[in-house]
Amino acid sequence: MAQPAERTVMRYVQLRAFHHVAICGGFSRAAEELLLTQPAISDQVRKLEEDYDVLLFNRHKRQVRLTPEGEALLAITRRLFDSEDQARQLLSETRTLRAGRLRIMADSPLHLIAILARFRDRYPGVAIEIGAGNSAEVIESLYSYRADIGVIGEVPASRDFTTLLLNATPISAFVANTHPLATRAVIRFAELETVPLVLRERGSKTRMKLEQAAEAAGVALSPAIVAEGREAVREIVASGAGVGFVSAAEFGEDTRLVRIPLEDEAGMVMEEALICLRERRRGALVSAFLAVAGEATG
Repeated sequence: MAQPAERTVMRYVQLRAFHHVAICGGFSRAAEELLLTQPAISDQVRKLEEDYDVLLFNRHKRQVRLTPEGEALLAITRRLFDSEDQARQLLSETRTLRAGRLRIMADSPLHLIAILARFRDRYPGVAIEIGAGNSAEVIESLYSYRADIGVIGEVPASRDFTTLLLNATPISAFVANTHPLATRAVIRFAELETVPLVLRERGSKTRMKLEQAAEAAGVALSPAIVAEGREAVREIVASGAGVGFVSAAEFGEDTRLVRIPLEDEAGMVMEEALICLRERRRGALVSAFLAVAGEATG
């Protein structure tokens, strides 16, 4: 008969197997990640389900999908294994800062250029992964522990986060340099009803603030094109297809494009902030990155 300690170890192994199948999307990929055989992973998950009389995955034609119980357990194992990783970092902090991995999810990497340069200079052994997404996706990636640091177009009100304000700049219109509006000094909201608009997807803070300001001015914006991601909007506008919108800090340098202020920029200021979950604030890499970011932004 298994001793209590042995059962505890088995449960950990089973939870680890479940967790990797869930995040990897299948038993084969989980086996590769854990350097185990697929039958071993399958057996561990099966035992976990049998021990607690619960179905964690729907298995159909080689597709694996989490059940509602599996989704709930994944939320717990994300915290469990993230805490384990933080404990490992704490116990080997010096080594972590020499050869760790920092995951960043940003609505625009432009805000990170100066910070990244300084951080890489100080911690050259740390690998940095940067993903792109809108504000809603950044928040979700932090809650699901798929990212350590987020860059978002507005300081979140939730107390779950530690935040560092990077900048605050107004939203402007921009067009191709060949566009009829390219020589304008300013654009009024009423004029936007008469030209094709290229807007970001729903969930974009830039789009939300723009539409709120336009509605307050009595103007309903109707996009001719909706594109996912800032770069997609930039390329579409550069082709001459319409008018796009971006915060001044994210406009960057592109000779194909001309930035034009809107009539009421004061009502459309985008605050760009660096954020992380408060519970992860003291992790070695997160703490080091926030410290460098604080230096870079003054």
